[in-house]
Amino acid sequence: MRTLYHCLSARSFRPLWTMEELGLDYQLVVLPFPPRQFKREYLNTNPLGTVPAFFDGETRMTESAAICQYLVERYGPTPLKVEVSEPDYGAWLNFLHFGEATLTFPQTLVLRYSRLEPPARRNPQVAQDYARWYLARLRGIEPLVGAGHLCAGRFTVADVSVGFALLLGEYLGLAGEYSPAVLAYLAGLKARPAFQRAEAAERAAAEAQGVATDIKAMYQPRDEA
Repeated sequence: MRTLYHCLSARSFRPLWTMEELGLDYQLVVLPFPPRQFKREYLNTNPLGTVPAFFDGETRMTESAAICQYLVERYGPTPLKVEVSEPDYGAWLNFLHFGEATLTFPQTLVLRYSRLEPPARRNPQVAQDYARWYLARLRGIEPLVGAGHLCAGRFTVADVSVGFALLLGEYLGLAGEYSPAVLAYLAGLKARPAFQRAEAAERAAAEAQGVATDIKAMYQPRDEA
């Protein structure tokens, strides 16, 4: 059985969404965020203390975009993957990793230095600078999103990767500066049945496992020293 360790609204949503797109069975373990602080025993599962942690038989993975690529290659054929023989194969790989390396990374610094660090360690200038850095990098998708997908003439896991980054920006209060085209693209992704099933699955699993489901509360600044 495939097993995904997940926090609501975290990068682990990418493989969860992908498994729903593929119609795969899986076990979902939901953890409080961040698990290395609120679920210390999770370090026995993933010494990094991060999510996702994904297990499929003997396969163990911790990188969300890589898990998406693994799933579509392992459980295809599927239109979610762009084949090497297709002209947009390079674009597909590029956007699959662009979503994490270029769009998600700066937002983790916004999250850390505006919310997760104790008040004395917060740095509004760092948070502001990386928020602007992230928003500027959206220029890389602006010319494409009007089609509702990024490459190959269809929805793929590249859209899953970039879509989560846009969703994270929404959680962080940055979506007010998204262009109309980006907002429409994100709305289209959120309207997909598999996206909605993934949201329902994470909420049901969290409730069953005693984990809070208020995503807005998770992104509020923490006042503990």
